[in-house]
Amino acid sequence: MILDAHLPYIFVGLMGLAVLVYAILDGYDLGVGILLPLKHEDKSDQMIASIGPFWDANETWLVLAIGILFIAFPSAHSLVLKELYLPATFMLFGLILRGVAFDFRAKVKQTRKANWDKAFKFGSLLASFMQGYMLGMYIMGFEHSLQAEVFALLSGLGVTAAYCFIGACWLIMKTEGELQQKAIHWARKTGWICFVGVLAVCLVNPLINSSVLERWTSLPFALFIWPIPFVSLCLFVLCHQVLKRLPLQNDAGCWVPFMIALFIFLFCFQGLAVSFFPDIVPGRLDIFEAASAPSSLRFILVGALIVVPCILAYTAWSYRVFWGKVRELRYY
Repeated sequence: MILDAHLPYIFVGLMGLAVLVYAILDGYDLGVGILLPLKHEDKSDQMIASIGPFWDANETWLVLAIGILFIAFPSAHSLVLKELYLPATFMLFGLILRGVAFDFRAKVKQTRKANWDKAFKFGSLLASFMQGYMLGMYIMGFEHSLQAEVFALLSGLGVTAAYCFIGACWLIMKTEGELQQKAIHWARKTGWICFVGVLAVCLVNPLINSSVLERWTSLPFALFIWPIPFVSLCLFVLCHQVLKRLPLQNDAGCWVPFMIALFIFLFCFQGLAVSFFPDIVPGRLDIFEAASAPSSLRFILVGALIVVPCILAYTAWSYRVFWGKVRELRYY
């Protein structure tokens, strides 16, 4: 069947969509958690309120991505889990700690609330850093060497900064007054850190990965790849110029930094995809070697065509309902 030949492309596309949406949506709420001020309870409450209706549902996309990997590409899932078992455990610990802290900060005595704010902040930081570390190891093809470990650690710092950047841009859009001014300051600082991180990856990745260097310097791939870092770096400059002018009268344009950050994430993701496709594990497995049997993929596709639109619809609906500036934090 013609469909069978295209099934690996369909499922890797769905998995890529889930990873991208997760990085953007859970990225900003992880960033908000990292930026949480520990000595200003009113600002902490505002920041928590800005992500309260969304943060738990945002993690659905991570579950979807891992589920697709497990069902559609089982051999790749086995390899990735074996190599990343320990950092994935730490990441899950951070995500669980965030969930516990989010609820417990509202139920403990006022004197202990700050402790759970610290737990929320630490959980956000741990989960973000581990996601970046795992991304670095993945890009290195799970190579066990000093340069791979250093690259993964730097990747962890870069992803943490990126989450802080998009989290600060989210706060600019959702808050007003002093907290918004603070968020603009955070976005300008973390934006430059992200700029340096993206530039470093563009320079270092081809040098340490011969297959990436070959793809970046050969036609026709080079025609698709080289505009991506150029546009990304231009977006950083544009965002910096916008942030210098905010806030404007009537809070006009408060959404612009977040949209720019969203496009930066999109272009960076495209750069990674074009660099490694069709490998699902760089240098070790491609999507055709890792894919399940066509009969299994056809069966799974029916479920995916039901589940994915439902998740998209629910996500769009929740953001529509809770759109606008953040209100006072309430727990029910």
